[in-house]
Amino acid sequence: MNAAVATSIFGVFMVATVVLGLLAVRGRGGSGGGLAEWSVGGRSLGAVFIWILMAGESYTSFSYLGAAGWGYNYGAPVLYVAAYLSCGYALGYVVGPLLWRYARRHDLVSITDIIAHRYDRPWLGALVAVLATVFLLPYIQLQITGMGVVVSTISYGAISLNWGYFVGFAVTTGFVVVSGLRGSAWVSVLKDVLVIGTLGFLAVYVPLHYFDGYGPLLDRIVTERREWLTLPGHGGGESGLGTGWFISTSLLNALTVVIFPTTVAGYLGARDADVLRRNAIWLPAYNVLLFIPMVLGMAALFVVPGLTGAGSNLALFRLVVDSLPAWAVGIIGVAAALSSVVPMAVFMLVIGTMWGRSVLSLVPRWQTGSGQKAAAQVVVVVAGTIALVMTYAAPNTLVRLSLISYEGMAQLLPMLLLGLVWRRLTLVGALSGLVVGVGTVCGLVFTGNDPVWGTNAGLVALAVNLAVAVGVSWAGAGSQEDDRPDDEVLARDSLDVERGRRV
Repeated sequence: MNAAVATSIFGVFMVATVVLGLLAVRGRGGSGGGLAEWSVGGRSLGAVFIWILMAGESYTSFSYLGAAGWGYNYGAPVLYVAAYLSCGYALGYVVGPLLWRYARRHDLVSITDIIAHRYDRPWLGALVAVLATVFLLPYIQLQITGMGVVVSTISYGAISLNWGYFVGFAVTTGFVVVSGLRGSAWVSVLKDVLVIGTLGFLAVYVPLHYFDGYGPLLDRIVTERREWLTLPGHGGGESGLGTGWFISTSLLNALTVVIFPTTVAGYLGARDADVLRRNAIWLPAYNVLLFIPMVLGMAALFVVPGLTGAGSNLALFRLVVDSLPAWAVGIIGVAAALSSVVPMAVFMLVIGTMWGRSVLSLVPRWQTGSGQKAAAQVVVVVAGTIALVMTYAAPNTLVRLSLISYEGMAQLLPMLLLGLVWRRLTLVGALSGLVVGVGTVCGLVFTGNDPVWGTNAGLVALAVNLAVAVGVSWAGAGSQEDDRPDDEVLARDSLDVERGRRV
């Protein structure tokens, strides 16, 4: 009976999700207009939609599963998530408007578009698209996995993991192919209402139900699990999650999140630069929600002790399924599932946009606007299918790639941001730095040398990348003239930033 109730509620909301995504493009050029409408919402999304969309991208299934699991296993080190997101939002106050203005000025719709235009090399955009896809596919697979775990758990085992994986893929593909970024923004509204409501409820319910309030809960943590409250958390020095790791990882991720392809898609969907500045001010408030699964993960130490491995990621749901009625379990499960669907949709959308615009557009038949959009939609289905098949057949392959996803994406920082603000950065310099940076991070991570003397390997690789890019450029290798921002454009951007401080 419990399984039937929870599964029915879940099914109703999944159908509503697809319908909501499809309604998002009603009256906007048939099935969503051209590529710009599909991929960046026609550059017309206002402050509220951008805030909800970008918060939805960062608030994934990790927030329900991984954050609670990290809180359960380690404790304090999980706070790096709130640290890097808040710092990244602050950086976005400057970076977002810079990227938005450059893309708007030249009618660009993705990070690969910007790089290809900056260096006037279409093949470079295609190369970056392939590289970024390698780093993004593991995130799609992780969201599919998270969806499967959530569906199987809230159905009390009635729905298998394999069917849960397929549901996540089908629902996401069902609306993102047709409605694009605008559909993701609309679905984010539903997701955020449920996330805020369910986490707010759990923040009150779990401490009262299991511990008679926060006072007794925190007292038990301080008394019995003191090491969970300080770095390096439970596991001590063997975990490698000490102060150096915390600072370097927070710094690297804060720098990376502002140029992550999904973040840039949110930037480029904004109506104007002021929307992004206001958004950067409001977004950190959303991080308050992240503390709830972190604390409840530690609370689970006393209610369901002994969880190990991947089982620790279910710490929060073990508290829920064992004590709440089935209808409540179903609603909480829907919130967690949509926390997989929304970011998965944006990951798939971004991969489709990059390939449709930068890779497949090299083929003459796909060089028109309608051709690029059609190609992008096909790639969305292909990318999702690859991630789904890999989840079934070889899940550890993409999991291993996920170890370098953020560190690898960070290596695009000099090529993109430094290239936009420093006229002397050359194509050969930027490409040399990228090759050395990606090679360094892969070498360090896959040989088990991450962190390096307590420092995130990605930050070490980024430092090497930057040194090579600047050194080669200063040496004059590959000198070129291109359409990078001139001093007048950069001065205007700086003036806009200063004006934004007074808004």
